[in-house]
Amino acid sequence: MASNLSKLVQFAYFLFRDGVERTIIFSQYPQYSCATSGSSFTAVYKYYKKRQPPNNMKWSIIDRWSTHPLYIKTIAERIKEELVKFPESIRDDVIVLFSAHSLPLKAVNRGDPYPSEVGATVALVMQELNYCNPYNLVWQSKVGPLPWLAPFTDEALKAYVKQGKKNFILVPVAFVNEHIETLHEMDIEYCKELGEELGIETIRRAAAPNDHPLFIDALTDIVVSHLKSDRLISPKFLTRCPHCVNENCARSKNWYAQLCKN
Repeated sequence: MASNLSKLVQFAYFLFRDGVERTIIFSQYPQYSCATSGSSFTAVYKYYKKRQPPNNMKWSIIDRWSTHPLYIKTIAERIKEELVKFPESIRDDVIVLFSAHSLPLKAVNRGDPYPSEVGATVALVMQELNYCNPYNLVWQSKVGPLPWLAPFTDEALKAYVKQGKKNFILVPVAFVNEHIETLHEMDIEYCKELGEELGIETIRRAAAPNDHPLFIDALTDIVVSHLKSDRLISPKFLTRCPHCVNENCARSKNWYAQLCKN
């Protein structure tokens, strides 16, 4: 938290010092969740609620972009890169497992949009691939004893192996770059250790978007399209989850509604 506050202080200082006239708060989470994008936007609100935002500045928000065509194409290309490494005789039978960070069910039941937005990404990626392989959406990185979104990635692999499946590609569908949940959890815990334990024939992991040219084009297009649009903030962002009881969320959205007026 101290690190996040320090970054916000620096951010605010440079906005003031440099006389910036246009600021876009661009979430780098493609799919919106109150626990990720939402908490980041709330942190900005908390910083400014006792401070005056810079005068004469136009603010706007990009809060989600889970279905952007170039983002979809990027994930599809990452899958193709791994599919061609399988022998042609078994390629069509490889199971594509889209793995996203899980979420506590209490957040899902509150109305958090994250699961549906991840599902939308998966559906469009497979449409882009012309539904070339069997696939499923699974969830990873559960923490603590509370119920979370399932099926979990490791449990899904175990179950598919019991069904006689032997070849898999893991796809980091909600992660845009490499970090501990791809490099350690996916690569080491699932692909190496669990793969050996289960006797999986071949298990590969698609790279995150990272610096793929299509992904860079996607980010560019998202910002350019936003700048050309008259809409500074989306109605969806301003709408709370139906069972939201977080007062900071309510105050934050009201604050952004005022901040991002035309």
